[in-house]
Amino acid sequence: MSKKEIDRLRRQIDLLDRKILSTLNDRAKVALKIGRLKASRQEELYTPSREKILIDRLKKRNKGPFPSHALQTVYREIISASRSLNAPMKVAYLGPEATFTHMAAIKHFGRSCEMIPVVSIPRVFEEVENNRAHCGVVGIENSTEGVVGATLDRFLDSPLKIIAEVTLPITHNFLSHSGTLRGIRKIYSHPQAFGQCRSWLEDHFPSTPLVETESTSQAAARAAEEPNAGAIASEEAALIYRLKIVQRHIEDNPNNMTRFLILGRKSPGRTGHDKTSILFSVKDEVGILFRMLKPFYQAGINLTKIESRPLKKKVWEYIFFLDMDGHLEEKRIATAIRELSRHCLFVKVLGSYPKATS
Repeated sequence: MSKKEIDRLRRQIDLLDRKILSTLNDRAKVALKIGRLKASRQEELYTPSREKILIDRLKKRNKGPFPSHALQTVYREIISASRSLNAPMKVAYLGPEATFTHMAAIKHFGRSCEMIPVVSIPRVFEEVENNRAHCGVVGIENSTEGVVGATLDRFLDSPLKIIAEVTLPITHNFLSHSGTLRGIRKIYSHPQAFGQCRSWLEDHFPSTPLVETESTSQAAARAAEEPNAGAIASEEAALIYRLKIVQRHIEDNPNNMTRFLILGRKSPGRTGHDKTSILFSVKDEVGILFRMLKPFYQAGINLTKIESRPLKKKVWEYIFFLDMDGHLEEKRIATAIRELSRHCLFVKVLGSYPKATS
């Protein structure tokens, strides 16, 4: 291809970029009007069901060659920037900066938000409950290490709802000042990260002390202050705390994923691709769990997760966390939950919300 032909195509791209820019600003003006109307009606700033429907529709209409996964990323940022024109959306997450929860928050809300790092999962709940944040992001389960107990425990007493979910591939890296494995006398990381890298640690550091931290990002911060310490953390944490990546992808399971929940005050409407989560507690009787699950089987409802956890206030009593396909606005879902409640000590609907997209 000649230089003349390349220049002609570049002029064509310049023209298209000007059209895209003009259209983006036209879109932003409409978004501003919607934001003002929402404010006057005291409606929620963030509507996850609307955003899910919008992005799914665009992906369905996309004929390429622009890839659909990139289209989703681009539109997430367009929506995020447009939303911020009315007022900055405040999102609380388990900090500090560069934790996997932080990255999940960015993936879901885009970068045009005011991210509020807090020191614990209960504090994330408190920020939203006390109106210091519009939404919160908390981990709920990891494909290797299982459920996050602190999140389930906090749901027992919180009025907040699950309004969305996001999944994030978890890749762990070993970081240090020196950039080598030699001379490491202690290793910092979050307990779940240690569990997810157990085999690698046994092979390389079988007798080195493992020091637990509140987050992988905090682990990198601690290692940055000690020349003979290492950390298991993200690539972004290495950049922020100026550590060298000694070895990448040290997690035992290459398909390691974590699911995060988005906390809010009001459940969104149906999208057609939804999930409902509930908590319930049962009497200690023979066959009681079978009777609990029977209404869902009879209604043809797909249960995607069931997890038990002991109640801290009562010995030998348990709560169950249940995920199912469908929305509470569907008659079959509402009927099955109502039937379940007849046999339970208590039932709490945590929310109906759009399923995560990749």
